[in-house]
Amino acid sequence: MGGWRWVRVLPGGLALVLLAACASGGGALLTPSSVAPTTASTAPTPTSAGAPTSAGAPTSAAPRPAHFNTLPVGAALPSEEQCAQWVRKTPETRPMNTPYNETRGFGSPADPPMPLYKRVTGNFTGTTDEILQWGACKWGIDEDIVRAQAAKESWWTQTNVGDNGESFGILQARQPYMEWAFNNGVGDARSSTAFNVDASLAARRNCFEGNETWLNTPDRGRDYAAGDIWGCVGMWFSGRWYTQPAVDYIAAVQDYLKNEVWLTNDFLKYSG
Repeated sequence: MGGWRWVRVLPGGLALVLLAACASGGGALLTPSSVAPTTASTAPTPTSAGAPTSAGAPTSAAPRPAHFNTLPVGAALPSEEQCAQWVRKTPETRPMNTPYNETRGFGSPADPPMPLYKRVTGNFTGTTDEILQWGACKWGIDEDIVRAQAAKESWWTQTNVGDNGESFGILQARQPYMEWAFNNGVGDARSSTAFNVDASLAARRNCFEGNETWLNTPDRGRDYAAGDIWGCVGMWFSGRWYTQPAVDYIAAVQDYLKNEVWLTNDFLKYSG
């Protein structure tokens, strides 16, 4: 979490632009509607038969989505088993992540801050891009937004440490604010890429669902409301709702998204 801190089948997916706190990015601030969908017209729609659910066995009859989009507020989220079936195979472009990518999460936290976080398990292994796909599917967040933010946070590097030693992993989960995601052992947000992604995107979804009402108490650029994925991206960095640092960070992630930075030569050739 920086300060608070590809659909198309790609040849590979992708790891450290330094620290999010240092990366301000470029480009004009884009509106959510002009960048990526915040609701999913092509996402799987729950039905009485073969629907993805928030828990339970995978539903193999459901068609594989061409792209994992942002699902609307209140939507039934696919199970992690279903998402594991839907993930498109991609090669590894961050071999330094392999030990962490092969480490499953320790499971559901015993004392999560809000009920939604009980869904967090980190129960997946794969390449770095496959893990990002899995998390995007499980939490109903556009997969390219996830790719872009992971690039901004760590250049897709699970070993990245930021915020003066407080933030860890591919999406920079910040330990003082997410102690439940760190068990000082195998399978936490530091040692498991999947758990880092799972826990971090749970926070994104929790915000998107409207559960972070405290954001209307401190300084803010506008009133907090559910259904604003970009506001939640900015909050991950700044801990505030549309303050200037949040707006600047949103612009930087949107610039990475627009330019698909994870497909660029500099990104693909990065070796740590």
